[in-house]
Amino acid sequence: MRKALVILLLSALALVSCKSQYEVLLASNDVDAKYKAAMDYFAAKKYQKSAQLFESMAVLTSGTSRDDTVQYYWGLSNYRAKDYYTAESNFSKFVESFPQSPFTPDAQFYRLDCLYRATYRWELDQNPTRACMAAINEYVREHPEDDIHLPACQNMLKDLQERLDRKDYEAGRQYYRMEDYLSARVKLRNVLKTNSDNVYREDVLYYTAMASYHYARLSVKEKQKERFLVFTDDYLNFISEYPESHYRHELDRLYRQVNEK
Repeated sequence: MRKALVILLLSALALVSCKSQYEVLLASNDVDAKYKAAMDYFAAKKYQKSAQLFESMAVLTSGTSRDDTVQYYWGLSNYRAKDYYTAESNFSKFVESFPQSPFTPDAQFYRLDCLYRATYRWELDQNPTRACMAAINEYVREHPEDDIHLPACQNMLKDLQERLDRKDYEAGRQYYRMEDYLSARVKLRNVLKTNSDNVYREDVLYYTAMASYHYARLSVKEKQKERFLVFTDDYLNFISEYPESHYRHELDRLYRQVNEK
């Protein structure tokens, strides 16, 4: 027991000593020692500590040959620590301050990735999504031959566009759920007018036809014939594009019912 207690006490003292050494180093002006320790912490994946050290020496190395390296690894440490908000700020300032640095292409990409990670699910505000897409598209235009980062950029754009498509599609489907079938059809048609390549195009066309059908079905008798013709147009439009759709059976059944009247 006594031996175990001694070991525990020695371990505790060692931890306190290490912490004190780190804090002393953090407050010191010894650039070489801070730089080495920061790189060691970064290599050991202790990113919060490396970020603090790089931040603490940023003023000390300003204007020196280490300036861009310190600034870049400060941002990269925050990025690896998953502090994407701070990292995005780091990388934005880096790109502005060091346009010719060898770290700049990676800094530009990491900034985009930070913006991407700050976007929201499709149900929420999509303004950050649009801002991120604009930034990515600008990067793609400026770096058309970047084989390293372009695939990731394209994947991010695909995911972000899918969120916008889902947002628009679900807005139209919400009217359908509320049984406001006229508004549902108008909204769903506008979805494809705005973006004919919407990834939910099949679903949009299906609910457009269904909205037409129910709107006609619930209309006064004098209006039904005319409004079922609209459904017929929507039905024919759907099957011409998606003849093998899993929605086909239901729409065929409704179409037969309409033509039997």
